[in-house]
Formats: sequence, C-alpha cells, structure tokens
Amino acid sequence: MHLGARKQAPPPLMKFTDLGLAPSLLKAIQEKGYTEPSPIQEKAIPQILQGKDVLASAQTGTGKTAGFTLPLLQLLSKQQKSGHRKVRALVLTPTRELAAQIYENVKEYSTHIDIRSSVIFGGVNQNPQIATLRRGVDVLIATPGRLLDLHNQKVLSLQHVEILVLDEADRMLDMGFQRDINKIMGFLPKKRQNLLFSATFSKEIKTLAQGILNQPVLVEATPENTTVDAIIQRVYKVDKTRKTELIIKLIKDGNWNQVLVFTRTKHGANNLTKRMLKANIEAAAIHGNKSQGARTKALAGFKDGTVEVLVATDIAARGLDIPLLPHVINFELPNIPEDYVHRIGRTGRAGAKGEAISLVCIDEKIYLRDIERVVGMRIPSELKEGFEPDPNIKPEPVKKKGNSRQKGSFNRSGGVGRSSNRGR
Repeated sequence: MHLGARKQAPPPLMKFTDLGLAPSLLKAIQEKGYTEPSPIQEKAIPQILQGKDVLASAQTGTGKTAGFTLPLLQLLSKQQKSGHRKVRALVLTPTRELAAQIYENVKEYSTHIDIRSSVIFGGVNQNPQIATLRRGVDVLIATPGRLLDLHNQKVLSLQHVEILVLDEADRMLDMGFQRDINKIMGFLPKKRQNLLFSATFSKEIKTLAQGILNQPVLVEATPENTTVDAIIQRVYKVDKTRKTELIIKLIKDGNWNQVLVFTRTKHGANNLTKRMLKANIEAAAIHGNKSQGARTKALAGFKDGTVEVLVATDIAARGLDIPLLPHVINFELPNIPEDYVHRIGRTGRAGAKGEAISLVCIDEKIYLRDIERVVGMRIPSELKEGFEPDPNIKPEPVKKKGNSRQKGSFNRSGGVGRSSNRGR
C-alpha cells in the first residue's frame, strides 16, 4: 500500500435480497434462518435467473442445492401452466440419499408458491411414487435407474421439461450412469435450460458438458481440487493389521463423537462396524448393499448423536448432508485422489475447525503420493506410540479395483455396475 493511501473498506456482504429472487422465495429463505448467500449461490443464482446454461464446480457443503433450487422454482412459478401438471424441471442425482435431501430442500423453498414436487429412486416400492406422478408434478428429483424404469412403464413423460439439472455429475459418471444419462437426454425436448454441477472438472465431465450445455456460463465456488484451510490433515503410519485397533484407540482416547469413517469396500465397512460395536462404540455402516430403511436409520442416528461413528463407502457417503462434522477418518485411502478431497471436505464447514486423519499402511504409499500431488501439499505424517509399523513388512499394492476413471469404462457393455448401482 502506498504511503498516505486510504485503506479500502471490504465490499459489503451480499444479501439474498440482492439476487433478484421473488418475495415468496425470500420469505422461505428467511424462515430457514438464512440472510447471506454462499459464494456458489451468489454466482449461480443470477445467471440461472437469466435463463443461461451453467457449468458449476461446487462440492457438497457449499450450498449448491439452494444455488439451483431457488432460481429453478422462481423460473417455474413465473410461468404457471394450467391443466394437469407435467414435469417441467428434472433434477438427476446419483444416490437415493442425495435425491431425498434435494426433495426436502425443494419442498421447504416452495412453501409459499404453487409448485408441486416429487422424488423417485430405487430400493423402495415404486407404487407410491407412481401414484404421486399420476397426480401431476412440476419438479421431479430422480436417480437415473428408477427414472428410466418408470419412463419405460409410461408412467411419466419428459417431453415438457424446461430445466434439467445434473447434480454431482462426476459421481454419476463414476457410478456408471453415462449410458442412462444419454438415454434420458433422448427423451427431453431440445430446447431447455441445462445446469450441470460437479465437484471436479475432469475430462469426462467436460466432454459430458459439451454434449448437453449450450454456451454455458462457468461458475466456480472454490478452485479445483483444493482442500479447505480450516481442515487439519494428518497421516498416521500403521500396519494394515493394526488399523482397527488404532482407530478404536483414537476414538476412545479423544472421546470423539460424530466421526465419519471411510473404507474402500462394503465388506470392510461391515467388519469395521462389528469390531467397533464389540469395543462399545456405537457405530453403523452405510453402503450400497444396505436397505434404504437401514441407511436412513443409520444417518438419522448419526445426526441425532445416538450413532457415534458412521462407517461408509465413497459412493454411499456422496451427497450426505452432515453439518459441522468434526472428524473424518480415512481407514483406507481411496485409489482416486480426488475422492480424498470429497471425503475430507465433509469437515471444516461453515467456518468450523475440522480434522481429517488417514491411517496409511505401506501398501498405500503410492495413493498417498497421488493425493499429496492433488492437494498441493505434504500431509504431516506421524507415528502413534505402540503402533509403529514393522520395517520388515514388504508392500503389496492394493488392486485398483473399481476405478471407473479408466479410459473407455463408461461405454463397456452393461456400463460400470449399472444394475447394482441403480439409485444407490
């Protein structure tokens, strides 16, 4: 700063009232207790209200759902259609949990407007969903598999869709939904507004965007693949066979509550949960093989504090809305480095401090190196007394199982686990 120069005051904080939203929506926002939009809302809402296609980079926890829900509701309510309600806005999402959360948001924000919404996903009886659709719906939130099933049964038409939202598009590709998305695109009218939200802008996402979006506006809430400053990251080096013992010790000694633990496999999640319950830690597993009822119960218990530890696979945990999570533990490192960013981004939200701990055995050294390259830093590493790794153990690299980012993986016959992943 030059001598004698006046220190400039920081720009005033933007309010929701500055974004051009209708009074009915502002009332609903106020009732939820919000006054200031998050960066993604501030950037995306005005663009969407102008009818532009948007390609947005935003991770879970940035407020992205309201970023597309609010303008979408405003655009639909401006042009009310008479007669039987047809699906005018379609929100596609990879998991049941995320679909249910978006639906809750849509319901809350549309309290004071005449918009009818519904949600459909697999793993539950389709009949109540069919009954709701037949009564007429303006906004439909759906997982790709169940949407195609019901469309094939001629329960719904997509010919009147004005706005399409692809939420967590990167995860949809990872889960093998590329073919389903392509099919759905074929049922939609050519003229529509398209909004694509993704945590990362991989080559696959850019290719997908090119095929769907029309002269999109690029909106980024945070730089690609960066981790939040508020998160303390730490690595404990430990032998594979002693990870369970160490994680139980950390949770008990620290008296930690609300710990989200990531494993690589469903089997691993089940085993770890059993061991924790034996150690008198209230734990529950959440993954694609669990029934919808079991998943809902586990998540509700985790939120109300009756479940202290939630053990999850990457796919099942994506899109979970867990505010102010103090601890994330990587029981095993992911083989896709970007997934590390998603995992630890669940803590340190809304200005709160968070801690991300990774238990790393000698087999995972290569994954750690890839992750450090993506986050742009060396993650501090330490040894826990009594858990020092055996220097004589030789590495056995973990098989890169299920890495759907490999070239050509989206177009293999049957897709990547398409039927087993439906509505996961």
